[in-house]
Amino acid sequence: MPDVIDLYAGAGGLSLGAARAGFRVVAAVENDTHALETHTRNFPQTIHVDTDVAALNGDRLLEIAGLRRGRLDGIIGGPPCQGFSFIGQKKLDDDRNNQFVEFFRLVGEVQSKFFLAENVPGILDVRFDALRERAMSFVSGYEILNPIKVIASDYGAPTTRTRIFFIGFQSRYFDSLTEESFDPPANVTSVCVREALRGLLTDINPEWQSEKQGWRSVNYSGRSYFTERAQGRIPENVGDPDSLERHEVKRQVSGCLGTRHSPDVAARYGALEPGEQDFVSKSVKLDGNGLCPTLRAGTGRDRGSYQAVRPIHYLRPRVITPREGGRLQGFPDWFVFQPTKWHSFRQIGNSVSPIVAERLLQVIAGNLRS
Repeated sequence: MPDVIDLYAGAGGLSLGAARAGFRVVAAVENDTHALETHTRNFPQTIHVDTDVAALNGDRLLEIAGLRRGRLDGIIGGPPCQGFSFIGQKKLDDDRNNQFVEFFRLVGEVQSKFFLAENVPGILDVRFDALRERAMSFVSGYEILNPIKVIASDYGAPTTRTRIFFIGFQSRYFDSLTEESFDPPANVTSVCVREALRGLLTDINPEWQSEKQGWRSVNYSGRSYFTERAQGRIPENVGDPDSLERHEVKRQVSGCLGTRHSPDVAARYGALEPGEQDFVSKSVKLDGNGLCPTLRAGTGRDRGSYQAVRPIHYLRPRVITPREGGRLQGFPDWFVFQPTKWHSFRQIGNSVSPIVAERLLQVIAGNLRS
């Protein structure tokens, strides 16, 4: 089984996609404590490193992973994107921007057989040309594809989330790989919000605020590419044992947490048409027959602890639960997030859709020479 290391691993969207594509996630680096806890719960056999990626060098990373130079198949990761985001200020001097360069520095030092990095479309802005050039200078010996724009719904996820992927490889380890290799599969079926949320509890008690209260029954029906990934496809040595048992034996899922809305807010939400935005909260009502817009992460304590605006459920006058957010991002029901709504949505909003990650990494796995 080929090995990958996940840098800026977050909760594990890329890691799950990699595991489902046939890779072993040998190590994950993440310095957000809550995200690292979530990744550790879901990937108990992975070596977890709580540090800033910039503090590592290639030799130390390989030592941590227990690998010799030349034995690592891939480095994957999603360096912080906030400094490049179209909804942000796109500051050239945002200190987080340098993390994009650090990712490629480590790839160059480790000399993994391939790399895959994810970021927001804003990274391609001309203002960041010099930064991208500096990053790519560390991997000059790789065959580097042009940046690939991926719309998650084209790959089977129920969201319009759009991201840019940077993919490079050492040609001696691969058969032919081109940008077209990563085009959406022809057999992808679009998944709307209604289908994505089917089986989850619709009537959520606003008083369900604790992790224990958030465990609720789920009903499954029908089989499709999406439902198989929502319900199962559990890679070997992945998953929190307790959560897996509750899901498999009791048919329960976590994260069905309520939100207390005043009667006035609930009335406003209930009066909205699908796709309309509440003028106060700025929340948008989901269209059951449409796709979910990009779920945002909000900010950490170092940036003001701003809660991300959550969409409104398409049938009920309330914002969506973390479990519903996970479904809409493409996470399976057995995957557990941080117990609080705030951290759960930060982790979901910061994650690569596992459905997208699996599709892209399957292409790489299928072309990697043993």
